[in-house]
Amino acid sequence: MSDGPTYGFDTLQIHAGARPDPATGARQTPIYQTTAYVFRDADHAAALFNLQEVGFIYSRLTNPTVAVLQERVATLEGGVGAVCCSSGHAAQIMALFPLMGPGCNVVASTRLYGGTVTQFSQTIKRFGWSAKFVDTDDLDAVKDAIDENTRAVFCESIANPGGYVTDIRALADIADAAGIPLIVDNTSATPYLCRPIEHGATLVVHSTTKYLTGNGTVTGGCIVDSGKFDWSANDKFPSLSEPEPAYHGLKFHETFGPLAFTFHGIAIGLRDLGMTMNPQAAHYTLMGIETLSLRMERHVENAQKISAWLEADDRVEYVTYAGLPSSPYKDRVKSQYPRGAGALFTFAVKGGYDACIKLVNALEIFSHVANLGDARSLIIHSASTTHRQLTPEQQEAAGAGPGVVRVSIGIEDANDLIADLDQALSKASA
Repeated sequence: MSDGPTYGFDTLQIHAGARPDPATGARQTPIYQTTAYVFRDADHAAALFNLQEVGFIYSRLTNPTVAVLQERVATLEGGVGAVCCSSGHAAQIMALFPLMGPGCNVVASTRLYGGTVTQFSQTIKRFGWSAKFVDTDDLDAVKDAIDENTRAVFCESIANPGGYVTDIRALADIADAAGIPLIVDNTSATPYLCRPIEHGATLVVHSTTKYLTGNGTVTGGCIVDSGKFDWSANDKFPSLSEPEPAYHGLKFHETFGPLAFTFHGIAIGLRDLGMTMNPQAAHYTLMGIETLSLRMERHVENAQKISAWLEADDRVEYVTYAGLPSSPYKDRVKSQYPRGAGALFTFAVKGGYDACIKLVNALEIFSHVANLGDARSLIIHSASTTHRQLTPEQQEAAGAGPGVVRVSIGIEDANDLIADLDQALSKASA
């Protein structure tokens, strides 16, 4: 698309990054199912490998189908560039990779997907990294957790599983004052409901598996670069500010400016970590994004109706949906999430753990799966599945206690979903 008019979200979700195929005129982005690309000549090959020219070399690094997806997600998020990879978990490691080193830490929210808590509390120790978990609603605790070895603050815009909404601007101000980036996982909100870069985030990560694709077919991840962070302002980020031996002393920030993080993600991250998104996955995600705004509107509408019904039901102790008038986050939703609080939340069933298990087993329309963001409505008992590896204290802090179930409300008929919950709650409370 041209750089002239400013297009609306509904137009960009269909057209951004995509152009008719120059060889055939095909209107839909083709699946470029190829491993490698023919160079024009030896000089062309050398220029590509030396980062003097942008192009396609090998599909571990770059692929035309994936490139369209990268441009589309970056455009929707308001970033300068993006790097797609094999999963949301891969995106998190890819985001941290240029920032961290042995002895460095990341300050992370306690309200994160259970797999992310495990990745940050256990797996990254193998790299010599560490994480400090804090309640990001306690801004003083966030400030106190940052030390000279902290290289990033990490949070989710709409936290999984509880659907809590984060004050991104407040965290961005703290990160800016410390001279470090704020990384926001925007999976549950999508850029339709929230654009973290507009609120001060440096990097945005996605599990494209979820709402962006929206049909439960493929896994994928993406890191979006705001292009606004000064990687050379201090000595904390040598991978981006200092000479890179593998490219004859090239300095990524000096050479690529606002696109330094994006180029590093491809030239170093994908080159060496190999967390590549395959072109067929990119194709499915591109098709999903074409209807993102339409789906998110229905997701939010259904979640609003169903959460209100659950909150009024005597068999339910509480509901965490941030879009409810009773939510402590209602003002934050209005200011940072004006199109709605998403479709992910938890509710506590009277009767605790056993009642939750009965409920999950009795549902007919809701699918019992370890996923979210599907067009279908999904449910899971987080304490016994996605958050099982955590301690009871960590489960409670994440909003995934034993008496709680997580729901991802789909785009079916809301009355049918309520009827399904009604009959399942009757069996759970019998």
